[in-house]
Amino acid sequence: MKHLHIDIETFCELDLSEVGVHRYASHPSFKIIIFAFSWDEGATRAINTYHDEYPGQSVPDEVWRALDDPKVIKIAHNAAFEITCISTYFDFELPTNQWYCTMIGAAYLGLPLGLDKVGQVLGLEEQKDARGKALIKLFCMPCKPTKKNEGRTINTPEDMPTEWREFMGYGRQDVRVEKCIDKYTEKFPQLPAHEWAYWRMDLEINAQGITIDREFIEEAIAVNTKVLDEVRDKIKTLTQLENPNSPVQLKKWLEIHLGYPVKSINKEYLADAIDDELLPDIVAEVLALRSMASRSSSSKYATMLNYASEYDDRVRDMFQFYGANRTGREAGRGPQPQNLKKTVNGDLAIIKEAIIKGLAELLYDDVTDLISRMVRTAFIAAEGKKLAVSDFAAIEARVLAWLAGEEWVLDVFKTHGKLYEATAAKMFNVPIESVTKGSAHRAKGKVAALALGYQGASGAMITMGALREGLTEAELPTIVSGWRAANPNIVKFWKELESAARHVIKNKSKYKLIKPYCSLTLSFERGYLFIELPSGRRLAYYGAHLDDGYKIRYWGLDQVKKIWVKMDAYGGLLTENVTQAIARDCLFDAMYRMKDTVSILMHIHDEIVAEAPEDQAQETLEAMEKVMSVSPLWANGLPLEGDGYVSKYYRKD
Repeated sequence: MKHLHIDIETFCELDLSEVGVHRYASHPSFKIIIFAFSWDEGATRAINTYHDEYPGQSVPDEVWRALDDPKVIKIAHNAAFEITCISTYFDFELPTNQWYCTMIGAAYLGLPLGLDKVGQVLGLEEQKDARGKALIKLFCMPCKPTKKNEGRTINTPEDMPTEWREFMGYGRQDVRVEKCIDKYTEKFPQLPAHEWAYWRMDLEINAQGITIDREFIEEAIAVNTKVLDEVRDKIKTLTQLENPNSPVQLKKWLEIHLGYPVKSINKEYLADAIDDELLPDIVAEVLALRSMASRSSSSKYATMLNYASEYDDRVRDMFQFYGANRTGREAGRGPQPQNLKKTVNGDLAIIKEAIIKGLAELLYDDVTDLISRMVRTAFIAAEGKKLAVSDFAAIEARVLAWLAGEEWVLDVFKTHGKLYEATAAKMFNVPIESVTKGSAHRAKGKVAALALGYQGASGAMITMGALREGLTEAELPTIVSGWRAANPNIVKFWKELESAARHVIKNKSKYKLIKPYCSLTLSFERGYLFIELPSGRRLAYYGAHLDDGYKIRYWGLDQVKKIWVKMDAYGGLLTENVTQAIARDCLFDAMYRMKDTVSILMHIHDEIVAEAPEDQAQETLEAMEKVMSVSPLWANGLPLEGDGYVSKYYRKD
């Protein structure tokens, strides 16, 4: 089987980072300007396609024929980009089962997604050309007309021949780095075949997209902008500051009125300060207004408009396969549906109508909050259709109990399903009938069930909202110990998993952790800790080692700072990774089983969003729920349940 490594450079008037690859590649100004490639171990070439009279004119015949030749594996880093751009520009469908993506291969090994970052982390002999960003800015997007460039808005190879030669070299170098990554990942067992099938399914979901309510979005942005302008004007009037948006000026104003230093005016400070009854009235009002003004309630709407095709008002490219390289979960792109706020309570149709007709300010108090909590409803079904939305009920709690063999929890899910009530009854030794909605016992059972499964303690409960549920800090340690006493097998599982990981790292060996319903195989290979899941997929911990002969450490990407750092691992964290990874595998297994009969538009954590004709939507939902209530072949004994709704628009209660 021959291998063809490919990397393309493109031009478009649109900014790829702001619109997604499908809108980018379908824009009239889009074109492929460099086509770089290499056969197997052969030399790397870069073809200048900038002035081709028709797409593909300069691409060598053997490369052109190889694009749909099943005997040739096409390889690219972030192959979804090459597949979308090449198929759109050349106007023919590329068989995705003939492609391999080195970005996904690297992610499977717990490495970063970016070509440059992978090269740096692995210390590859070939590294991405550092001049790339500047060269891309020169040739891949319009330039600002100046006297120096004689008023041109596009830089061509003839305008800047020296820089263009460098850009051609940049394209060749990307292919070389890609080949090094490919060679590195080949040393390890590859992503299972069914995962590549999931990747191809994900490409189809990204390409299909979901319709947006353009009228509602535009009015929501307009209302939000008007309200925020009024809020900022009011802050300026109250403070008499030249620029009340300036944190420095506002902090100084606050210090004068409060009589003590103010370290920060971030969201956390504002939330705490606003509840302070001792604040002077003017300060309380300014802080409340500042809190309102600091919300990014319309940014999601603006991103939806940017990503939406002008041809069909569908938003595409919102999901990055294997974006969370520890668990294999999807990462969000563009509007990022994974982190949308819960929908506001009330009649959503009336609220949407009020926003569209400009009546929201008359009917509702906090319009900016209202708009931020209506963003989900901007995703709608196409004309004549409805959305069928189904999610796995309490999937992580089910998987965790299944992993650890916590039978009483599994029995709850096989019967009445009231986990919070059953948890409280078990913790406090009271009849489950006495644990009712709104009771103190149920509040404690709910927070404990949500917060403590991964070795968390009081801090985890606070993060999960324990204090908002009416609990006090003083009683949290007792709740923690009560939950752990009620779930001895889960507590035992934390210890077993940590001990097994420490053992295989120390002895550079393999260990099979056998539990009542499944087993996990841990191994240490070439500096990695691997944990093989029941599905056959493996979790990877790069550079795993023991500090002080005991602490489990590995290297990974800090999700906040976005830098490569040394990280800690312990039983609870490993349990969380394994649980979330298995939950993810359940989701993809269900999607794959329904994909030929259900039109899937989105998938968010444990939820599947599909679309069907209005008169078939309920039937589609029932079919989805049925599929989601059947566990994968590798998950015998795992009680799953799908539960959902039919609606014209997306929501989250």
